[in-house]
Amino acid sequence: MTLCKVTGTIVSTQKNENLKEYKILIVQPVDLDGKPIGRDMLAIDQVDAGVGDTVLVIQEGAGAQQVLGRKDVPVHTVIVAVVDGFSVESDV
Repeated sequence: MTLCKVTGTIVSTQKNENLKEYKILIVQPVDLDGKPIGRDMLAIDQVDAGVGDTVLVIQEGAGAQQVLGRKDVPVHTVIVAVVDGFSVESDV
């Protein structure tokens, strides 16, 4: 799983028939301090996330199909949780 920040939404007039029921969001991987790392990704929203939310994302085709409960959707990345908060304990 990857920690990400939702940065935007995708609006599409044409979409794969099997994806029509899903909202697609733009997510940016972030480190534990909330700083952007990596490249933006498109992800299917399964948890009603919105712009500005911190989320957990899975990036694996078979896992995405399991979360969606479907094998007929061409999906690699799915938002599986909205993060309400987290803490990191340091050794110092």
